[in-house]
Amino acid sequence: MIIHVVRSGETLWQIANQNAVTVNSIVKINELQNPNQLVIGQSLVIPKAGTTHTVKYGETLWQVAQKYGVTIQSIVQATNLTNPNLLYPGSTLFIPPITHTVQSGEALWQIASRYGTTVQAIIDENQIENPNVIYPGLHLAIPRAKPTIEVNAYTYQPSDAAVQTLNEIGNMLTYFSPFAYLIAEDGTLNPVKDEAMIKASLSKNVVPMMSVTNFTSSHAGSNVAHTILASPEIREKILTSILQVMDSKGYKGLNIDFENVLPADRELYNQFVQLAVNRLHPKGYFVSTALAPKVGGSQAGLLYEAHDYEAHGRIADFVVLMTYEWGYRLGPPQAISPINQMRRVVEYALTVMPAEKIFLGFQIYARDWRIPHVKGQEAETFSPQEAIRRAVKYGATIQYDTTAQSPFFRYVDEKGQGHEVWFEDARSAQAKFDMVKDYNLRGVSYWALGYPYPQNWALLKDNFTLIKLM
Repeated sequence: MIIHVVRSGETLWQIANQNAVTVNSIVKINELQNPNQLVIGQSLVIPKAGTTHTVKYGETLWQVAQKYGVTIQSIVQATNLTNPNLLYPGSTLFIPPITHTVQSGEALWQIASRYGTTVQAIIDENQIENPNVIYPGLHLAIPRAKPTIEVNAYTYQPSDAAVQTLNEIGNMLTYFSPFAYLIAEDGTLNPVKDEAMIKASLSKNVVPMMSVTNFTSSHAGSNVAHTILASPEIREKILTSILQVMDSKGYKGLNIDFENVLPADRELYNQFVQLAVNRLHPKGYFVSTALAPKVGGSQAGLLYEAHDYEAHGRIADFVVLMTYEWGYRLGPPQAISPINQMRRVVEYALTVMPAEKIFLGFQIYARDWRIPHVKGQEAETFSPQEAIRRAVKYGATIQYDTTAQSPFFRYVDEKGQGHEVWFEDARSAQAKFDMVKDYNLRGVSYWALGYPYPQNWALLKDNFTLIKLM
């Protein structure tokens, strides 16, 4: 599977013809609303055997060829390189697939066994309709071995919408986390209508993970956290209530998301996570936490100081790094999840906790800011699909910030108001997946379901083998 960026004057027919695939296959995988209206700078996932590679600083073509098990010449030809000795960091190489020519009497299971893959993977890679009918001379693309990861997704959708989403993409999830049980100062949990979601989750072999929090979109939660954490009685009451919900509803694990915790309560928060582990582990439940995006142990600020990466990495079964919201809805326009900032967070985390405990947070929504920005003015939040629709509507050219690895565009609406939109596309998703691979992280955690983003799910499946625990 490769990524193509639309150039001026290109049509979908030309792109399909150039890549030897059908127009319909591109329309389907990208869920294009109007195939006749493409935007300059728009990225498209092309369902073509093979993959792309982004050149890193100092990398040679020989190293890339060795990594993918192909010849240098095959990369040169596939990418149309004019000077193989001159590679630029950030440029894209097309890596052709490993191919096999079917011999007389060969069956798919024999071919799969030879290359260390599965029959189903070969069927999917080659879009084989009848696996029992293969013939001598047929050229098959052999899928490369993919790293295995776990995938979590939060949602704050209404129950019916969440169930529909689970039915659509549940096969791509390991964990599912309805957000969230709000903890009151007296230790009680506000009820959540999650029964149908949990049932749908279990039907897709997705592990339901209970999420508890101390904050809402309008309340920081600092005082609530202090009241809870400073009282042994309230802490025990909360954990008892959590266990009751988990036992009765079918949750398999817990995710603790305490935000804006006072710096002075740092050790109390660590103790609460340890208490949760002590209470839940004997019953077979796991415990995870969500951590603000820190780049150092002494980073100042209410969001960061009480989040002790070393302690959470040691105590919890795994952590979710909330590597998003640089482009805050009430702040100025910028990339919501800039890869350069995400990388700083991951690299710090890896100094105090193992990679196999880290989920990379991945936001899957777009934001539209009015410009020039006025302090406190709220941006509109919607899906990456809606971002493309607006770019088409207003004839915008999509640009790509190579430092942030994030697409954006500007437009002027019918009232003469300027706008700046930052969103996610195939390129930005691939950059995040590459980071998960580079650091051998445990997985990806999406915030949050309910924003259609078909390119992400296609690339997720193409890059990784998903771990199912049920």
